[in-house]
Amino acid sequence: MIAGPLAHPEMMAALNLRGEPCRLSGRLIGGARAGIALNGWPRRLPGAEDIPALRVEWTAELCRYAEIFDLTAQDGVLGLGAGPAAGDEDTGQERDWNPQLAAAMAAWLVGLDIGMAAERIRARLPSVAGWVASRLRGESEPQTPLGPTTLGPGGGAWELLSRSEPYAHFFSVESLRLRHSLNSGGWSDPLERAVFVSGDATVLLPWDPVRDRVLLIDQFRAGPAARGDREPWLYEAIAGRVDAGEAPEAAARREAVEEAGIAIGQVFSAPAHYPSPGAVAEFLYLYIGIADLPDGAAGIAGLASEDEDIRSHLVSRSALMDMVDSGRIRNGPLLVLALWLDRHADRLRAELETGANGAGPVAGQGAGQLAGQGAGQLAGQGAAI
Repeated sequence: MIAGPLAHPEMMAALNLRGEPCRLSGRLIGGARAGIALNGWPRRLPGAEDIPALRVEWTAELCRYAEIFDLTAQDGVLGLGAGPAAGDEDTGQERDWNPQLAAAMAAWLVGLDIGMAAERIRARLPSVAGWVASRLRGESEPQTPLGPTTLGPGGGAWELLSRSEPYAHFFSVESLRLRHSLNSGGWSDPLERAVFVSGDATVLLPWDPVRDRVLLIDQFRAGPAARGDREPWLYEAIAGRVDAGEAPEAAARREAVEEAGIAIGQVFSAPAHYPSPGAVAEFLYLYIGIADLPDGAAGIAGLASEDEDIRSHLVSRSALMDMVDSGRIRNGPLLVLALWLDRHADRLRAELETGANGAGPVAGQGAGQLAGQGAGQLAGQGAAI
């Protein structure tokens, strides 16, 4: 018998299940991360309610899925947790659980190479969940048609012929065999392409419009080090991965606390983009975040659990643009944000002062103060740079 989230129609389709409904009494608590996190399954408590349940024949897909998630039947029922999960609350799993994400992840997991050890996949579940969530965003976001108009039998302008994963750890590399329609007409020969997979990320540049200064961070980066760069510490904006089930803006706010210890007020979306689409499947959501950045706001932060050693710097906006012109900013997303902010700063200030787009006070200071506290009045409170 399966119950709860596992008995949802989308999960059943992903795991090739068919079943006969049956009665299972009780009530479920928790479960918002069912099928997404290892210990995210709901718990069953006594109660008079009916829990969605089905009698099913085990399929190969269900066997593999249960092995990866280390699921065992609880009182003859599969799909329930053995004990309280982290953050369990008696709120009901149906309110917060995302069946589309859980089902997409189930389909992805059972489609992996059967020779890959379940323990190895299990250790990577957070990364896999982030990647699957990224793919769902990519499929659902509006796009401007640009490619050739010749469509294949499946109705698309390109076709995936095969996919494998020769490297899989925190990040992974996918080997794709594909073909696409040509601008000159017809279709390309099958192509082999390797893609570095990391999932979507969010990048945020904190800006204090009263003092007209921003907060930058620096940290050691393995990419420049591997290239032989003698200075693998870079000025950057705050950034991090978007967790599965998390909105990009929420991820930006979370990262601001983790990497710099600051709270963000209103946020403004800057151009989202692929930084290196020829070989990297990463998509970046960029934001300017309104923050209160007095002297002393910079420091050292980062999560020890992620081996982060992050130093922050207060920089006037004019000094930031001098750094851009002199080549001291070598981080692409920060370059985009610096140039975008320099172009739109006056408009953003005007929106903050009038409360446009729902903007509230500027991180602890009334927006009306902006008019009376020009950047020139704060020259004596200069940034570190």
